Amino acid sequence: MDLVVVKFLHILSSTFLFGTGIGTAFYLFFISWSRDTHAVAVVARYVVIADWLFTATTIVFQPLSGLYLAHKMGLPLSTPWLYWSLVLFLFAALCWLPVVWLQMRLRDIAVAADLAGTELPRKYSAYLGCWAALGVPALISFLLIFFLMVAKRFPFGG
Repeated sequence: MDLVVVKFLHILSSTFLFGTGIGTAFYLFFISWSRDTHAVAVVARYVVIADWLFTATTIVFQPLSGLYLAHKMGLPLSTPWLYWSLVLFLFAALCWLPVVWLQMRLRDIAVAADLAGTELPRKYSAYLGCWAALGVPALISFLLIFFLMVAKRFPFGG
């Protein structure tokens, strides 16, 4: 496959990954603060769908296309900016796995509360806190990866 096409798909995939992540996080976080049980249930359903459609596919495609590009460009994985991009990506992906489970729990709790006509229980807030605690380091990791991909150098010696 042409290197330019793979680069384009890699960048497009990273845009979907980051855009979906920041977009769904924004909507779920702020709708949760509204405490409108029905609205939270609707948004949480779509957040889970978007995560499976976009994040799950791109989280698989990103390392595959990145490793392919590194191979085709003759870059050793020990190149500092590439090595740290991979480490940060792995860290972000490991944060994402429990986030998916938490989002499904948040959805289920919100849907159950909506169907019962009750407020969101305290358990929802606890899960939301864990979800945010995992999302922030993943976000920072992705921002650092973007920097490393653009700068092609490691900023702290190397």
